[in-house]
Amino acid sequence: MTQQDLNHDIIIAAGRRVLEIEGSALTAFANTLDASFAAAVDQMMNVKGRVIVCGIGKSGHIARKIAATLASTGTPSQFLHASEAAHGDLGMVTMDDCVLVLSNSGETTELSDVIRYTRRYRIPLIGMASRTDSTLLKASDIALLLPRAQEACPTGLAPTTSTTLTMALGDALAVAIMERRGFTPEKFHQFHPGGALGAQLVAVGEVMHRGRDMPVVSADTSMRETLLEMTSKGFGIAGVIDAAGRLQGVITDGDLRRNMDTLLSQSAGEVATSDPLTIAPDALASAALGMMNNPDRPATCLFVVDPGDEAGAPVGVIHVHDALRAGVK
Repeated sequence: MTQQDLNHDIIIAAGRRVLEIEGSALTAFANTLDASFAAAVDQMMNVKGRVIVCGIGKSGHIARKIAATLASTGTPSQFLHASEAAHGDLGMVTMDDCVLVLSNSGETTELSDVIRYTRRYRIPLIGMASRTDSTLLKASDIALLLPRAQEACPTGLAPTTSTTLTMALGDALAVAIMERRGFTPEKFHQFHPGGALGAQLVAVGEVMHRGRDMPVVSADTSMRETLLEMTSKGFGIAGVIDAAGRLQGVITDGDLRRNMDTLLSQSAGEVATSDPLTIAPDALASAALGMMNNPDRPATCLFVVDPGDEAGAPVGVIHVHDALRAGVK
């Protein structure tokens, strides 16, 4: 074994030690959650205004992240920098808000103005700290106690485990609120329309082709006319509808090959495959892509049918390329 290999082993061991220390602390913390956590969730859910998240230093960075997570999951939230609060930013806090203050020690001097402001105007205060006798937790309406866990750094001084626990508790609050609200992927998409995440939450109805762009023929249409419809619309398929406009089948290139000998003497209804694959307009485009990529029944297109429409008429068609162009993977 070379010296470099030995150095790498030491580095990897250090990384594993940190993860094990922090992982063990998180597991232990999960077993200590009590009624104060539920009370914090209730308070944050029922607030008329916003959840103001405040901190400074490492806790400030975490507070900013927690505020962003809450806002993106349906809970109006805003980050308040503790130092800036004392120079005018307290004006953004209203009596309809509640304030979540983060401080590992619970004694951070810069937070005193925020704490006094909430007490003066009776604004609900949720404190998150590691000492029950701290100024922050004693002043709070709801006290969230962080465990006094071993820091993962060799000196025991750099905030490591403590910051992980603080951020994890913020995530726990946000997710618990999401579950209580019944927050759906479709609602999540409203707050994440851009980027790769937004693409995964695009609905079928946003990318499908509608109306006259759909390749649709009646069951008694001749295959000569059906082939023209398939060619002109460019999807390589045709939906076959009955007299009531209900989708009763679909014609693909496979159906054409299977009926090659007598194709032009048949009607669309005779050639079509019944029980076609369909998807709802409010389904995710990623779900449509998954259906089309199913090796047991692959497809390049799906007709879109609204399950709430008793008529069962097709309202659109989605091609695999439509999903890919939208960035769905």
